[in-house]
Amino acid sequence: MFESARADAATRIEACLAEALAPFGDLQVAEAMRHALNGGKRLRGFLVLESAALFGVGPEQAVSPAAAIEALHAYSLVHDDLPCMDDDDLRRGQPTVHVRWDEATAVLAGDALQTLAFELLTRPEVGPAAVRVALVAGLARAAGARGMVRGQALDMAAETAAEPLGLAEITALQSAKTGALIEWSAAAGAILAGADPLPLRRYAQALGLAFQIADDILDASGDEARAGKRLKKDAAAGKATFVGLMGLEAARARAAALAAEAEAAVAVYGAAAGGLRALARFVVARDR
Repeated sequence: MFESARADAATRIEACLAEALAPFGDLQVAEAMRHALNGGKRLRGFLVLESAALFGVGPEQAVSPAAAIEALHAYSLVHDDLPCMDDDDLRRGQPTVHVRWDEATAVLAGDALQTLAFELLTRPEVGPAAVRVALVAGLARAAGARGMVRGQALDMAAETAAEPLGLAEITALQSAKTGALIEWSAAAGAILAGADPLPLRRYAQALGLAFQIADDILDASGDEARAGKRLKKDAAAGKATFVGLMGLEAARARAAALAAEAEAAVAVYGAAAGGLRALARFVVARDR
C-alpha cells in the first residue's frame, strides 16, 4: 500500500516537473536540471501530498508544492556534490552534474532548480495569495541561512575544527541541514488547508533526525550499488556522525525510537495518517 502510494506520488511529481521544464527546451543547463531531478525517492514530495490529504487538499492543489520541494532538494544535492563542497562523483546511481558536464553548468543548474522551486509555489492553483506567500516564506527560511545552508556551513566548518562535534552539536547541525526541508514538507499540507501545522512539525522533527541517522547507518554499513552513491566517505573524512558517536547498534535503536515518536505525533489524525506512519517506518528500514 505504501509503495503504491509513493509510486503514485512520484508519477504526479515527475509529470509536474516535466511540464515546468518543458519551456526551457534543450539548453545544456536545462538538460543538467533534468539529469539532477532524475531518480530519487521523492520522499519530501510524498510528504507534501500526504500531509495535504489529511485535510482534504487534493493533489491538483498540492502537486506544485510537492514538485517545488523536489526541485529545491535536487539543487541542494547538485551544489553539495561540487568539488568545493563534498566532491562526489556519483548521485542516484548516475554521474553527478559537474562530472557529467562541468562545474559551471552544475552551479547554474542548481541555481535554476532553486528558483524553479519558488516559481512553482506561486502558481494560482496552489491557493490564495496568502497561502502561496506563507509557503514561499517558509521554504526560504528552511532552505537558507537559518536552515539547510546553515547546516551545510556548520558541517563544512566542523571538518577543520580543533575538536570534533559532540552528539548535541551534530543533532543541531542535521536538524538544519536535513531536517528543515523535511519539516517544511510536512507543514505544507496544513498551510495549504489553513490548519494548525504543529503536530506535523513535531512529526517531521523526529522523522528528519531518524532519516539522518539512517543515512549515517547506510554510509557506514550499506551497499554502494543499492545506495547509488559513494559510501564510507564520512568516516574517511573524519566527520562526526551518529554512528561514530553512538555505535552502530545504538544508532539503529535511536532511529527506531525516533520513528516511533514520529508515528505518535500524528496519532491525532487517526487512520488518515497511515501513509505518514508508513513513511516513518520506511525511513529507518531503507537500504538506499
